[in-house]
Amino acid sequence: MTQPRSALVSLGDTAWYHCVSRCVRRAFLCGEDRLTGKNFDHRRGWIAARIKELAAIFAIDIAAYAVMSNHYHVVAHIDRARALGWSVDEVLTRWTQLFTGPLLVRRYLSPARAAMDKAEIAKVEEIAALYRARLHDLSWFMRGLNESLARQANAEDGCTGRFWEGRFKSQALLDEQALLAAMAYVDLNPVRARMAETPETSDYTSIQERLGAAPAACASVDKVVDAPEPPLPQAPLMPFDATGRTAWAIPFAFEDYLELIDWTGRAQHPKKKGSIAAHQPKILEHIGVDGTAFIDFSTRFLKEFGSAVGAPAALIDLCARRQIKYLRGIHTARKMFGS
Repeated sequence: MTQPRSALVSLGDTAWYHCVSRCVRRAFLCGEDRLTGKNFDHRRGWIAARIKELAAIFAIDIAAYAVMSNHYHVVAHIDRARALGWSVDEVLTRWTQLFTGPLLVRRYLSPARAAMDKAEIAKVEEIAALYRARLHDLSWFMRGLNESLARQANAEDGCTGRFWEGRFKSQALLDEQALLAAMAYVDLNPVRARMAETPETSDYTSIQERLGAAPAACASVDKVVDAPEPPLPQAPLMPFDATGRTAWAIPFAFEDYLELIDWTGRAQHPKKKGSIAAHQPKILEHIGVDGTAFIDFSTRFLKEFGSAVGAPAALIDLCARRQIKYLRGIHTARKMFGS
């Protein structure tokens, strides 16, 4: 049975999510259109830039991303506590970087605030409470991403209509095993799709950016009709910290993660099948993941799991909280993460 978005994205379950959006109309709206010969790779740059612009505004951080020819992936962390710590002024300033806001808000953020009465200020504070909730809402983050890109693409094409296939798909990442599997799946997407030979040459991915091999600029507006305002500042990707001392960090060592990506990527490479190293990376041993199963299912992550990913116990616990009998992926979880 279809679950409402409020059940699929619940901070009571987890703050980590894997999201996917796909293009509609033709198969290659962000890459090369084989029917016309036109290349739209610059749109992949729009998406990569916009993801990080929104991360600088929302209380949502990016652990991994990959922009493909007809879809993109994001692994995101929602930091509700950070949003709750923002002042009214900061909330309104952040929100109005994306949306104009009502006249009352614009007055509050200008010298005209001095002339506002208590009732008007109380109304602004009420509006700010609504915006604060939206600034740590995954649906609003994805809406800000997809709507902006659809307008840019439609303006460039001189057409109207839908650019995205529908609402984004999301998977709750319930534990460290799920987070690691999702990040590796996302970062290796271009290698699996034979769009790149190595992570370093996987354009518009977080792994390429982390390795310092990303293009110098993601030029976003030079090909857009009626270009919007100057680009917004971009947030950096989430850092790694295996010590656990930094609450706002991915809980692994970056060197261990790179070893995993290299090991998994070589095992998946179409010309190097079977060339798996004799030992599996220690990051898998540390969190108790079977290496052979990890390689097998990292190519079928979306198909094998449904709205949530995690160890069997985490999935069973989520079923109880959602009051449902079954979640797709429990069989895969037993093979991949142990019983």
